[in-house]
Amino acid sequence: MKRRNDDFDGEKAMPGVQRRRCMRLGLGTLIFLGIIQLLSVLSGLLIVFVPDGIHNIIKKWGQLGHAGQGLSSWPTDFSRGILPIPCHSHNDYWRRVPLYSAIEAGCISVEADIWLFDGQLYIGHSLASLTPNRTLASLYVDPLVKILENQNPTTRFHPDGNVSHNGVFDTEPEQPLTLLIDFKTSGPSLFPYVVSALEPLRSRGYLSHYNGSQMINRPIIVVGTGNAPFDLVDSTVSNPYHDIFFDAPLGAMWEGLADEEPPTIPKSGPPVYGADIEASMPELAAPKGEQRSANDDLGQGKSGAPDSPEAYTTANSFYASVSFTQSIGHVLFGELSESQLALIRGQIRGAHRRGLKVRYWELPFWPIGLRNHVWDVLVQEGIDLLNVDDLKGATKGDWGKRAGWWS
Repeated sequence: MKRRNDDFDGEKAMPGVQRRRCMRLGLGTLIFLGIIQLLSVLSGLLIVFVPDGIHNIIKKWGQLGHAGQGLSSWPTDFSRGILPIPCHSHNDYWRRVPLYSAIEAGCISVEADIWLFDGQLYIGHSLASLTPNRTLASLYVDPLVKILENQNPTTRFHPDGNVSHNGVFDTEPEQPLTLLIDFKTSGPSLFPYVVSALEPLRSRGYLSHYNGSQMINRPIIVVGTGNAPFDLVDSTVSNPYHDIFFDAPLGAMWEGLADEEPPTIPKSGPPVYGADIEASMPELAAPKGEQRSANDDLGQGKSGAPDSPEAYTTANSFYASVSFTQSIGHVLFGELSESQLALIRGQIRGAHRRGLKVRYWELPFWPIGLRNHVWDVLVQEGIDLLNVDDLKGATKGDWGKRAGWWS
């Protein structure tokens, strides 16, 4: 029996109909899911633009006529929410906003290079960068006085605001901020001017000092580096308040374990110190008639230095620093060698035995992966302060994860 042709035509048409039905079903499902997603987005926007309930309270908290009126701020919330971290803002004065940028990042130490001209302490990296309005007072001393006065208000609840010692960090008011002052011109000439310039902080009780038996912590610790003369820092005559401390030479403090010998590391060329700079800049030499000893103005940790590293104690020093490049050498093949690690460990050991804080300057800064590797190793080995130019890179929290060599 032969089948009719229209039966065959119907059977051929069935797959096409089914495909169209499946397509319509799939399209409908996608449209339905899209509508749900759109409604979800719109509801979120509704909360943002037309908040109600708790969202409305949080958004308008503290505003006039709303919940929490007058309760959105605190007398000491200058640095509210900022957690201090052990980093040093290298060449801090170069930043678009000196001092404040470092505090915002949580750095507990900032650096200011000072030059003496006509009885004034100017701030800058070089002679060409100096300007009349950038001084130690305008960029650091005066702002710190204002910040600390705000952090130590006198109120009926806090009547002793003028004698309290809250620091710049509201989250950790006992954490001091270190002001590292790099003496660029003649150390002996600069020193009395620095002592005088710190008086606004000193007279308010904001400077940490040594009382003859221990260090008394206050909101600010002042440390002299560069051409800062150790003999004047350690003198009760030139430093009568004992509130300026020395940046001791970390390179002289290596201590081994048992019979361990100091590792030998190929060094880079010698650093340029104050005397070398002044040879080509007569205006930076000692004032006419002033006698300068052979060990004046020799650079960080060397000016007016004693014969023995045992002279550096917590009574006169706070940091122990050295150029990473000059002391540890270059990092070859992207990894610190065993000899370099032994040198780092011995230097840290010697500084910590003396109660001093370890800082390496002139760290590798590129490639970023190498920089992060060195940072990570130094922190693991126990340095007390990471010397940084890149505040964002140092404080983002994941630089310990080694990036690629060229990243």
